[in-house]
Amino acid sequence: MACFSFTDTKDFTEEQYQPKAGTEVAYFASGCFWCVEAVFQSVIGVEEAVSGYAGGFTDNPTYQSIGTGKTGHAEAVAVYYNPVEVSFETLVTVFFGSHDPTTVNGQKPDYGTQYRSIAFYKTDAQKKIIDQAIATLSTVYSKKIVTEVTLFTKFYKAEDYHQNFERRNPNQGYVKAVSIPRLNRFKKKFPELLKEEKK
Repeated sequence: MACFSFTDTKDFTEEQYQPKAGTEVAYFASGCFWCVEAVFQSVIGVEEAVSGYAGGFTDNPTYQSIGTGKTGHAEAVAVYYNPVEVSFETLVTVFFGSHDPTTVNGQKPDYGTQYRSIAFYKTDAQKKIIDQAIATLSTVYSKKIVTEVTLFTKFYKAEDYHQNFERRNPNQGYVKAVSIPRLNRFKKKFPELLKEEKK
């Protein structure tokens, strides 16, 4: 069972999210984007999380093409957030606190370069925050942290059927076995960061 095994291409119609004035966007990759999207959507101050592809060298990647490992892209999530309510530093804490950053090219049960851990930055200040988090966590983990710290260049939104996948498909096999347990582990670890309706 793996995130990539799902290839349903049905179209889904949902109300399009419109960023508010002052909304900022952060980008992270840490395994299957269905899981990552759900984690960030549960956090106070996050307005929306969008699944997509980033970190590669080809244009217009698709779910099928990134699965070959030949595009360089990882499954990633664009996190739209209100910086008054949640800081980039807190989002980095969410990122590192919701996956194992010592696992090379994957998060159980998904493995491949498309599932690698990447924290993207757009400014030197953001890079400093990520680097500091890694330095701190390096004293906690016995294994080396393999998260890539990468200058953000471009994000490609994934196919519509991937958006809000966990919320729309709570009984799907992978969601029940992997996504929901991962979200629940995060909720237990960071209850103070959760939106009221997500507790």
